[in-house]
Amino acid sequence: MKNLGEAELEIMQVIWKAKTPITSNFILKELQDQRKWKLSTLMTSLSRLSDKGFISCDRSTGSNLYVSIISENDYKTKEGKHFLEKLYNNSIQNLVATLYSNKAIKNSDIEELKEFLDNFEDEP
Repeated sequence: MKNLGEAELEIMQVIWKAKTPITSNFILKELQDQRKWKLSTLMTSLSRLSDKGFISCDRSTGSNLYVSIISENDYKTKEGKHFLEKLYNNSIQNLVATLYSNKAIKNSDIEELKEFLDNFEDEP
């Protein structure tokens, strides 16, 4: 699986959120507050996403309908693992310690994490 650039990720987030096939005009409208793109710019990015294997385009309806091939969860898992390996020697403890010591996360975040882990341990 290849990496996504920032703009490509924004497009994929729109596609993932939609959960059904969507048009380029829908994507353009959803991104209008973040990107001041013309349709041709979006179409170039959609073509790249297709070439990378992230989306497919159904042209059978008369409108191009875009749908995700790679799930959001699969992409986040891959990127999260890569991030953890690259920056924190594959240690979640190092990640949390760094964020906490630099005040990037608060005590309430740590409590939320503790609660999550406690509930996670209770599951079969």
